[in-house]
Amino acid sequence: MTAPSSFRSGFACFVGRPNAGKSTLTNALVGTKVAITSDRPQTTRHTVRGIVHRPDAQLVLVDTPGLHKPRTLLGERLNDLVRTTWAEVDVIGFCLPADQKIGPGDKFIAKEIAEIKKTPKVAIVTKTDLVDSKRLAEQLIAIHQLGIELGFEWAEIIPVSAVGDKQVSLVADLLTKLLPEGMPLYPDGDLTDEPEQIMVAELIREAALEGVRDELPHSLAVVVEEMLPREDRPADRPLLDIHANVYIERQSQKAIVIGAKGARLKHVGTTARKHIEALLGTPVYLDLHVKVAKDWQRDPKQLRKLGF
Repeated sequence: MTAPSSFRSGFACFVGRPNAGKSTLTNALVGTKVAITSDRPQTTRHTVRGIVHRPDAQLVLVDTPGLHKPRTLLGERLNDLVRTTWAEVDVIGFCLPADQKIGPGDKFIAKEIAEIKKTPKVAIVTKTDLVDSKRLAEQLIAIHQLGIELGFEWAEIIPVSAVGDKQVSLVADLLTKLLPEGMPLYPDGDLTDEPEQIMVAELIREAALEGVRDELPHSLAVVVEEMLPREDRPADRPLLDIHANVYIERQSQKAIVIGAKGARLKHVGTTARKHIEALLGTPVYLDLHVKVAKDWQRDPKQLRKLGF
């Protein structure tokens, strides 16, 4: 396909504290579930790219983990990944929730992005459905002020509610305007360039995180060992066999993930399977095992094995 002469294409990344609404916004813009969303901080570990196709542009969204003060080797590696990504994109969207005052974490990130001089920065005020107009106005002024204090001007400040679908298409319009002119970077119809196995692992991980206690988010990793079409199936009734391991750090966490008489793990399998079937468009047989990888977040060898 030939792109119109004024076609724009490029990369945008969303930054912000953990749980600032970055993944939810990515999913709302792409119109399908590509980044995992959870009400727990620090759930995104991979740079999930969502691709927004428009008649006049292609916007590739890079969703980085939230930047935070690292306590483990995994934390340090995630922060390095974030900074490398920022240096390579065409526009940075800084997500700040409307219902929380600007805190030290936000200032820490704002200071970091202020260092990246040439890249335009857009402030995206998320979760506006949770506040009244007075509180929203105060937040918009505070964000404007933050830019002045750090010596840069926001290219745009946009209030948005991804959950209520308010202004989501405006975010796409404004980000697109800031991209360079150029041909599409991905084929039409592609929604993400994440390998399917990683996306499947993320969907299992999201299901496993649902409703578990606070000590688990960081301790949970999922590795898809294999994904193979089942042999001897008729063409009109395919089945994909997926074998995956859920890794936790301590023996005591195993019981939490498996649940009484295996009920919890069964629920995780059912939930994940529905999302995986929707993603891949084919029936799936999901085989899950829970394994202990002792203190994997602090061990370089284990981190490599688990894909970090």
